Amino acid sequence: MGYRILVVAAVGVHFAFLAYGVFGGFLAWRRPRTIWLHAACALWLLAIVVFDGLCPLTWLEDRGREALGEPPRVGGFLDNHVAGVFYPHGHEAAARLVVALIVLTSWVGLGVRLARRRAAQSAVDAPAVRDESECRSR
Repeated sequence: MGYRILVVAAVGVHFAFLAYGVFGGFLAWRRPRTIWLHAACALWLLAIVVFDGLCPLTWLEDRGREALGEPPRVGGFLDNHVAGVFYPHGHEAAARLVVALIVLTSWVGLGVRLARRRAAQSAVDAPAVRDESECRSR
């Protein structure tokens, strides 16, 4: 029972991490300080995909399966839990492109929002400039 919970927890945390890695930039629109956490998460996901690395959560899931007497799954988390569910098998390149566009859109959107916020704040903070005609009439 304990190893089954470990496997389910590893898969659940994997999904949460993946969701934050893809959509966390939009959270930064409301909480701009979280962009650094999202950037680290996105870089980790990029490194795992580009270098075909082994994620510690996949390793944990495989060890839990072995303890249950099940063989570890061939491939990583994306191959076993995402491909065929969120995008068709064989369309990994298109899925990666869509994910990259989502992440970049969230970051560009954050930049636009921060620029507008700064512009609005500087307009409020700027001293009121009097009209020249008003100054001459005094």
